[in-house]
Amino acid sequence: MSVPPFATGLQLLFSHEQIAARVAVMGAEISRDFRDEPVLLLGVLKGAAIFLSDLARALTVEASFDFLGVSSYGKGTKSSGEVRLTKDLDESMQGKNVILVEDILDTGLTLNYLKKLISAHQPRSLRIAALLDKPSHRVQPVHADYVGFTIEDFFVVGYGMDCAERYRNLPDICILSPEMR
Repeated sequence: MSVPPFATGLQLLFSHEQIAARVAVMGAEISRDFRDEPVLLLGVLKGAAIFLSDLARALTVEASFDFLGVSSYGKGTKSSGEVRLTKDLDESMQGKNVILVEDILDTGLTLNYLKKLISAHQPRSLRIAALLDKPSHRVQPVHADYVGFTIEDFFVVGYGMDCAERYRNLPDICILSPEMR
């Protein structure tokens, strides 16, 4: 990893090459599961934007995009326990194969909130694709259908994930030490 000056002190967890390889496998799994059916990739802003872009390119089925914005962290590093919608959908999900694309499955609060919200729109199917799964942090039970990597209780940044809007543009996923937060 070529570390930019602003990222000195971060510990590499997954390189861009490891991420690309895993996203390709996830894309193949989704393409196999949906064969010739189109899917709507529903990205959770802002963290999942880069993952959604790479996942979309790994699919061999027709895919469209939409985005939802939610917040449970604000500017902090711990979930507030409250999830609020900051950007609603642009299109209907009724009758569509929806894949909710999330950067990290953490407490389960956000994904359970979103599952209820999306289910009310009556999609044909609803699946979850999470790049990272952190089961040790779970507060509410939730299961992702497609998972990139399972991680320990690390605070991670890069590849779209941030700490107070910093580090999103790193190509790798890195562990952010407590003293850097």
